[in-house]
Amino acid sequence: MALPVLSSSAVKFRRVLAQFPQELSLAFAYGSGVFRQAGASAEQGETNMLDFVFAVDDVVTWHMMNLLKNRSHYSFLKFFGPKKISTIQRYGAGIYYNTLVPCNGRMIKYGVISTDALIEDLFHWKTLYVAGRLQKPVKILAQNENSRLQAALVSNLKSAVTAAFLMLPESFSEEDLFLQIAGLSYCGDFRMIIGEDKFKVQNIVKPNVAHFQKLYSTILQDCPQVVYKHHLGRLEASIDKSPEGQFAQLMALPKTLQQKITALVNPPGKNRDVEEILLQVAHDPDCGFLVHQGISAIVRSSSIVQSAKTILTAGAKKSVTYSLKKLYKMTKGGLKKTS
Repeated sequence: MALPVLSSSAVKFRRVLAQFPQELSLAFAYGSGVFRQAGASAEQGETNMLDFVFAVDDVVTWHMMNLLKNRSHYSFLKFFGPKKISTIQRYGAGIYYNTLVPCNGRMIKYGVISTDALIEDLFHWKTLYVAGRLQKPVKILAQNENSRLQAALVSNLKSAVTAAFLMLPESFSEEDLFLQIAGLSYCGDFRMIIGEDKFKVQNIVKPNVAHFQKLYSTILQDCPQVVYKHHLGRLEASIDKSPEGQFAQLMALPKTLQQKITALVNPPGKNRDVEEILLQVAHDPDCGFLVHQGISAIVRSSSIVQSAKTILTAGAKKSVTYSLKKLYKMTKGGLKKTS
């Protein structure tokens, strides 16, 4: 899972991590401050906000320790204590973000999620919020010996490939596959309408194809439907689009996505089992579209609640500042593409 970044960056990340309680099951950095995006200069990468996620086994204890070390990072919720903060964390995507935090001369944002909630999202795509971030290249900073977490990380990548196969045509390029995977966690996200650069997915993938290759090469090499010529940097795919082939892929999807797909096609009042409904979907010419709609339903609900929660976790002033920064990036990205 760990992917290389510039060696000078490793020191920078270690210094940030040293500012926090060390009881972490997983810590990773992600986003434009870690992996350069299309249209951004090297200088911008050095000034962009750094994004982190910390997975912890005991959320209440971690927040208690972090309040002692970094009380100023929290909004007014710090006055209610670690138990109330942990309760609020459980809503939406189960992650608590502190944003626009000055740290070692950079602005950072960090999210805290329980290890159990992360594992559930990775295996079942309950919210696809953190699982979606881990479908793209990240920089792993710390990881403990948790075999279930490791299995969940691999499962999430396999699920991303399966979902992408169902939405892509029978033949496609390697870049097509990575664009589809990178876009999964943005399906249905209202922030892609207002607040994010419309070309965000392309900007993530195009300069980082080598990182995506490193992340997915083992899975693709083991996939019987793909001839992956890694030494040539080329992928030749011929996906089985027969009802039998699509049914096998649908049955391999995460549980929450299967439930969302079945809800789309199962009339109210009918009590059919998931397998029967997915067999029907496998025969549907719009199978790929239904998978997309199912993913959108998961992302939409979690992104709305998580964004609303930001007003509490960041405070009104930081929320407005953060939103304005996002709008500026969206407008800037749009102007670049149209000029």
